Amino acid sequence: MSRTDRSNPDHSRDHAITLPQRLHLRFSGKSRNVDMLNGPVLWPLICYTVPIVLTQVLQLLFNAADIVVVGQFVGESAVAAVGSCAPLINLLINLFIGVSLGATVVLAATLGANEKEKIHDLTHTIFSLGIIFGIITGVVGSIFARTFLEWMGTTPESIDQATTYLRIYLIGSPAFMIYTFGRAIIVATGDTKRPLIYLTSSGVLNVVLNVILVAGFRMGVAGVALATVSSQVLSAVLMTGSLLRLDSECRIFIFELKVHKRPLIKILKLGLPVGFQNTLFSFSNVIIQSSVNQLGTFCAAGNSACMNIDSFIYAGMNSFTQGCMTFAGQNYGAKKYDRLNEIYRSSLLSIASIGLTLGVLAYIFGTPLLKLYLPNSPESVEFGLARMLVLVVPDFLCGLMDCGSGMLRGIKRSVYPMIATIIGSCGLRLLWVFTVFAHYKKTTHGIAVYRILLLSYPLSWALTFVALFAYYVHVKRNLSKV
Repeated sequence: MSRTDRSNPDHSRDHAITLPQRLHLRFSGKSRNVDMLNGPVLWPLICYTVPIVLTQVLQLLFNAADIVVVGQFVGESAVAAVGSCAPLINLLINLFIGVSLGATVVLAATLGANEKEKIHDLTHTIFSLGIIFGIITGVVGSIFARTFLEWMGTTPESIDQATTYLRIYLIGSPAFMIYTFGRAIIVATGDTKRPLIYLTSSGVLNVVLNVILVAGFRMGVAGVALATVSSQVLSAVLMTGSLLRLDSECRIFIFELKVHKRPLIKILKLGLPVGFQNTLFSFSNVIIQSSVNQLGTFCAAGNSACMNIDSFIYAGMNSFTQGCMTFAGQNYGAKKYDRLNEIYRSSLLSIASIGLTLGVLAYIFGTPLLKLYLPNSPESVEFGLARMLVLVVPDFLCGLMDCGSGMLRGIKRSVYPMIATIIGSCGLRLLWVFTVFAHYKKTTHGIAVYRILLLSYPLSWALTFVALFAYYVHVKRNLSKV
């Protein structure tokens, strides 16, 4: 019996199930994995994505707790220190996160093609890479933490605290990478609920330790970093335990961990372009963060606080990008090319709705939101509001751009998104910094020049999305001929 024949009974049964029954199955725990190959797309996409949204929002809430706690108990210099580390942390880890996304797509396509004989070596390679990359990031990052921050032009008021935070944070990289690559395996199977449960547990630990170490023991940014690392260790332990107990071909066996050549080549072929794209994207953000640092502590603190708020909106949009990528991967592996347009359309609609709605609401309530982070710094709040208007309101454009990249990755086209992002997003952004911003910085100051700096973002998002969408139309036309 062919794979198509085996899927037909499930397909028929799926249509016979009523909406309340589907809700019960999805959220009662009786059905962990979402069927990505049969039936309508939008509802299964939402079921798959909602736990990812909740997972990312919880992660951001816990990260926001870090900044809120140091803002309340230490001051704006500590907020600037923690916030200025974010672009650098992303730069150091995004190459490996890109590889993990490539691993998810490869595994999803393998599962969609029902190639069970390849799954063992693939999953063990993925998990082994997480361990290796975690060790590399931890060693390199912790040794050169202060050097990296000096290259970024971190303000003298913040650099000592930023170095402490960054060094401790990166020492915990092995735990972060183990969780990330373990999650790549879990979500490729269609299960997004377990990562949510594990992150909730580790996040609660993070918040509790924040209060104890920062508010209680007055450890400042070191306490925040220690709390974060402790929570990452817990999430890594929970994820590893889950993979060791899986009742499927994706189960991990500790003594069989090994990097297998053929799966590695597939993962790197798809994941490295994603990683390089993310790394160069982060590099452009580091350059812009350096320019922000030059505008003073108030600007750096307001930028950091707004960036944290903006992350919640991005998380909602990025979750649908991940859903789009995984759905596309499984359907591409199963050669169900006729479903790709519906997957892309449903994802774009969801992302635009979330991004535009939340972006406008964030700007409307911007002042009270920013005061949660910066209760005693009205100057920093003004800079934060400037970022809200220029970046947060049009943030949906960034979501559309990322969805275009995710869709192409899902159908195993990673090189073009990398090139388009480098030229249309990173290249344009850097060109803007060294030409337009550099010109106006000589005659314009304060919030006005800050707004000019930030305008590079929405312009690059829009141009890159157009390029990615056009390429998808071209690829899909060729797939339809197969």
